[in-house]
Amino acid sequence: MMTETITLGKAVNHGLRRALENDPKVVIMGEDVGKLGGVFRITDGLQKDFGEDRIIDTPLAEAGIVGTAVGLAIRGYRPVCEIQFDGFVFPAYNQIVAQVAKMHYRSNGAVRLPLVIRIPYGGGIGAVEHHSESPEAYFAHTPGLKVVTCADPVDAYSMIQQSITSDDPIIFLEPKRRYWEKGTVDLDAPLADAFPLHAARVTRPGTDATILAYGPMVRVALDAATAAAEDGRDLEVIDLRTLSPVDYPVIVESVRRTGRAVVVHEAPGNLGMGAELAARITEQCFYHLEAPVLRVTGYDVPYPAARLEEEYLPDLDRVLDAVDRAFGW
Repeated sequence: MMTETITLGKAVNHGLRRALENDPKVVIMGEDVGKLGGVFRITDGLQKDFGEDRIIDTPLAEAGIVGTAVGLAIRGYRPVCEIQFDGFVFPAYNQIVAQVAKMHYRSNGAVRLPLVIRIPYGGGIGAVEHHSESPEAYFAHTPGLKVVTCADPVDAYSMIQQSITSDDPIIFLEPKRRYWEKGTVDLDAPLADAFPLHAARVTRPGTDATILAYGPMVRVALDAATAAAEDGRDLEVIDLRTLSPVDYPVIVESVRRTGRAVVVHEAPGNLGMGAELAARITEQCFYHLEAPVLRVTGYDVPYPAARLEEEYLPDLDRVLDAVDRAFGW
């Protein structure tokens, strides 16, 4: 067993490397992914070791990147597209929702698109406009796409490999503010032994309330649970991991047991993941709830300038305030 303490970004890099080694049909495409290794250096060293035919620097044309990947996937390749920043995905949005999401259905099951679209997303890095978006709801709302997001290096390493081996098109969201956080990863672990890709994980068991989070907000939820414990409240934290399909049985079991639920995400609240989760929990846990399902989200405004982003992003105090309100009912 070879374990290393590595960052989340390096874990994605190792996962991509292993996928490239295991399957010669895996190719990586994107802006500056080759010699530069990507703007976050996630593909660092891969072009040197696997060549320009498999690690392909593309023009600045997201629609072209995804459109080319659709053709490659139809021809039997497993392309991995990197969208440099979250806000840059929108030129490719038509390709994703009109082609990637529908090809399998349109062909009556004859064509599969084993395609992964990697998107660094979320705020917290002091970036300029179009570099701190949270577009997950657009994709989770689209039938035919699967949407996953990692929150720590262990999941980053296994989930990118699982996504690449999947025959379904997957939007792979990487929480950029967590790229530099470290964890211990077993780089020799068989992929078959990894936690299932489309399963939610209870990252902290508890009995008094359930906190639901994913991607960059899992760390915030865990910190809130630690702080709440000082007041005698035992919070359960669930990392959703997959936003489409959502693993509702894990969520429902938890909320029926705790009686309270708070959903945390960076994206604006209006029609976000929290709204769907609150509706489903209310439907399935109505007689177990001691309080309404509450949401802690970004505000319904465009992502602000860097000097204001800490006012915008959900933080420890906002999560604890929602927990207090849930107990106040």
